[in-house]
Amino acid sequence: MVETFSIASVTVAYNGVKVLPSHLDGLKKQSRELDEIIIVDNASTDTTSELLKAKYPKVTVLSQPENGGVGGGFAVGLAYAAIQKQYDWIWLFDQDSVPKPDALEVLLSALHRLENAASTAILAPVGVNKESDLAYSGHVWRNGLRPVTGKPAEHEICFVDAVISSGTLIRREAVEKIGLPRADFFMDFVDYEYCLRLRRQGYTIAMVPGSRIDHAIGNPLKVTAFGLHKVWTSHPPWREYYMTRNQIFTVWNYCPDWKAKSATMLQLLRHSIALLLFGKRKLACLKMIFRGVSDGLSGRLGIRPFGDQQMRRCSTTACTDKTHELTVP
Repeated sequence: MVETFSIASVTVAYNGVKVLPSHLDGLKKQSRELDEIIIVDNASTDTTSELLKAKYPKVTVLSQPENGGVGGGFAVGLAYAAIQKQYDWIWLFDQDSVPKPDALEVLLSALHRLENAASTAILAPVGVNKESDLAYSGHVWRNGLRPVTGKPAEHEICFVDAVISSGTLIRREAVEKIGLPRADFFMDFVDYEYCLRLRRQGYTIAMVPGSRIDHAIGNPLKVTAFGLHKVWTSHPPWREYYMTRNQIFTVWNYCPDWKAKSATMLQLLRHSIALLLFGKRKLACLKMIFRGVSDGLSGRLGIRPFGDQQMRRCSTTACTDKTHELTVP
């Protein structure tokens, strides 16, 4: 089959001078060459700008006046690549992700094998943390989002309801139909909300296990307490707030039946118990979870001025990962 569509990549970056070289080199080494490589620089305060100018002059840089988080960054990138430049497909990335040389080619090969290719809005690779060998394989909706269980064969294509943003190849027509990611989410659950929006419009999301990217996915730890085994990453309190608020807002607005609401609250309860067992700054995190529930129910979105200077230094990597929802490949 002769390929006729155009493809650009969009990477949201913040203070990424240490990780961007590996990421950009991975994009440049793709067996299927990209038509344009785009970086959304979320007001970096390190030497990211100088690095891009000196070593990657052909990369398109969309410099932002302030850090809009992953939500604002992907909204800016898709507005440019999908709406303005009209690329057929856009490959989304976090700055710490490094695609295998054939990652894009494998995604496109899978697209050609799909019977429902026209309705497929996203093709997603499997992100693997090479240090821990933990992988992210997507979620399905079962009165709430549930991680995919088992390890699919590399040649298989699995249909899911939600995937993380990094590595996803998204169709322009889908962006034009459902709009841009929610900038008012700032961080966390941006990708899941977008996927659920796509699914509500009848689009499908395909996981392609044969396509792989190295993705740090935070710093997950395998922990055990009272016979419980869990993969856990401690988050600062403000991060717990955004994770909770955006999930509550999405479920209450998209799936307002009692089963979905009950499942979501049960999930938060389990997460809170795990936080008490394994987390840091326990009381502060629990207070932020409570505030997140309150703001999510009332629809109070946007960036919150918590006064925590760490939040202003937050990288896009830390703002997108669901490290407590990983599976072992």
